[in-house]
Amino acid sequence: MTDPQAITVYGADWCSDCRRSKALLDRDGVAYRWVDVEASKEAADEAMAISGRPSIPVVVFPDGSHLVEPSDEALRAKLAAV
Repeated sequence: MTDPQAITVYGADWCSDCRRSKALLDRDGVAYRWVDVEASKEAADEAMAISGRPSIPVVVFPDGSHLVEPSDEALRAKLAAV
């Protein structure tokens, strides 16, 4: 069962922005669920439906909001706000 408070990150291993966002979350000890958009078309479609564009990472927060390709500063600010 997925924790409803967990952050979800849609991305791909080849994506440098995805790796950077994951590294920030890992360094800060933030729990998140990783969804590899390369592993399934459904995951890629889900990320696109959330963000409205094909860019990754798409970081979805427990409050339903999301960020697309966030800078480290934007991601930290959002984490502090939730």
